[in-house]
Amino acid sequence: MIDWLLDSGIHILLAVVICGVLIFLIIRYGGKITDRLVPEIFQDEIKRSIKILANTISIVIILLLLFALGMYIAYKSGVDIKPITGAITGWLTEHGIIIAIIIVAAFLINKLAKLILPLFIHRFVKVRGKGKRAKEDIEKRSSTLSGFLTSAITVLVVLLAVFMILSEIGIDIGPLLAGAGVAGIAIGFGAQKLIADVLNGMFIVLEDYYGKGDVVKLANIIGTVEEVNIRRTILRDLDGIVHIIPNGEINVSSNYTKHWARIHIDIPVAYGEDLDRVISVINKVGMELAEDPQYKTMFITPPQVLRVDNFGDSSIDIKVLGDVKAMKQWELTGEFRKRIKKVFDEEGIEIPWPHTKIYFGNKPGDES
Repeated sequence: MIDWLLDSGIHILLAVVICGVLIFLIIRYGGKITDRLVPEIFQDEIKRSIKILANTISIVIILLLLFALGMYIAYKSGVDIKPITGAITGWLTEHGIIIAIIIVAAFLINKLAKLILPLFIHRFVKVRGKGKRAKEDIEKRSSTLSGFLTSAITVLVVLLAVFMILSEIGIDIGPLLAGAGVAGIAIGFGAQKLIADVLNGMFIVLEDYYGKGDVVKLANIIGTVEEVNIRRTILRDLDGIVHIIPNGEINVSSNYTKHWARIHIDIPVAYGEDLDRVISVINKVGMELAEDPQYKTMFITPPQVLRVDNFGDSSIDIKVLGDVKAMKQWELTGEFRKRIKKVFDEEGIEIPWPHTKIYFGNKPGDES
């Protein structure tokens, strides 16, 4: 027992003490040091890393104590533990330190990527527009891209670390790499659509085609964007139906709420109406609507007649346009139609509708 304690037990106990001291220092001073020395934007990630490190060291202490207990039980049972401890000590000296360095390096590289990439992407992602919505767009696109890239880097770092560890413990990784290459080719052929979804999604997010809350038309479906990421877009239409659209299926995207929108309406009037009078009435209604305190802040330009647009079968169509803030075009178009109908009734201006007149051949005054 004394020989074992002198040979290996003291080393294990020393390792346990060192790990315990590290845990105490990390828990006691890690958060305070982070608050003082680390910029605020990095503090949450650093504190999470400190917590992971403390938990890892705790696990190492438990494993060391269990190993020491096992060796003690084996020693008391009459087992010669010197060959075992000697082999373990030799392996740890030859390979264990290198493997630990690989694991620590992989951990640090992964954490640095999670800290640095979001800042780098946030700096280079650009968005048109101003104000709160523009800032929200930057945050959403930056978060999506940084999440995708950090996940890719994590997978790459983990794979490299695993291959290096396998090589260090004496496993020939040549066949593994060859098999991985063949498997990668097979997966690549099978996942072409997924790759197309991801690539198209990157351009959608990076170039800001649309974002959460926009009303868009994608794959002949019109709805509000509830979620968009690298792989797919989720729309909810006016009936409340949710549509999940892979980004690879999106060839053309139409955004109805990009920065601003427009009232666009064709108003039919009868052929017998005075067009100058009708245009004057329409413009007046548009100005009154744009000056109404309830709707004034929603307008960019008031609805005004653009031109006489069409001679129809039973009406003359007058085209009206007005620029409004995004998402307000439907509300304001409905209010404009309501006011036009009311004023036309007051002014005696006829809005024609399809109808048929039937004549029986009788002249006025004839009695049947």
